[in-house]
Amino acid sequence: MSAATLWWSRHSRWAVLGASGVVIIVLWELAIGWFQVPAFMVPAPSRIVAEIFRSPAWLWGHTYQTILATLLGFALAVVVGVAVALLIVYSRIAEDTVYAVLVALNSVPKVAIAPLFIIWVGTGFSSKVVMATLIALFPIVIDAVLGLRSIDPDLLDLSRSMGARPLGILLKIRAPNALPSLFAGMKVAISLALVGTIVGEFVASTAGLGYVILNAQSTFDTVRIFAALLILSIIGTVLFFSIDLVERWLLPWHVSRRLDEVAGH
Repeated sequence: MSAATLWWSRHSRWAVLGASGVVIIVLWELAIGWFQVPAFMVPAPSRIVAEIFRSPAWLWGHTYQTILATLLGFALAVVVGVAVALLIVYSRIAEDTVYAVLVALNSVPKVAIAPLFIIWVGTGFSSKVVMATLIALFPIVIDAVLGLRSIDPDLLDLSRSMGARPLGILLKIRAPNALPSLFAGMKVAISLALVGTIVGEFVASTAGLGYVILNAQSTFDTVRIFAALLILSIIGTVLFFSIDLVERWLLPWHVSRRLDEVAGH
């Protein structure tokens, strides 16, 4: 296999995605010129990029606030979610109570309860972290419980018959088996944490990209809104594929990774 063929087999997905993005941007730019679409309706990509570079330091300050709240909320959701999942797996009472409460809480629109968190924790940075945690928590719990329970009963019986302690079974059997499911939940949760942060910024905030969008909406600055949305899409994409990269690094043995390697060759 030649070097070019090997490179294409490993990076074809990224090349196709990049080429598709370039084609979409070019067609968007041309369509704005052809149809004379007003900028306050849909701005051209060139104007959106120009808006970002017009005040990069100001936008970066708000972007940093959003990223920090998202990452803290996500990390908190992972820690709390895994702890709750363990409680549900090892306690029937917790399964009948905590699990039901989580399902009911997840059914409530988060925008509707956001004002309560503003009252409880204020309008500062903490409220955004709490919202990010709340929205990201549910998929972590669901997928962690699924992974912890997806164990062959015969394997558990064999481990117990050989004198394995519950902690040893958890660390050496249940936890490795749960990692693929947990990472699947984390990929969903990282995007939801970003959504939760924006919801918190929409309700009450003086910093963050959600604040930028609301402030631009009040002045009908569509270009700035699109600039903030572009930054948010980049953040969400980078965060998602960062989780995927960590999964590839930690779980090279998983069947999905082996199938990717076979497909690549």
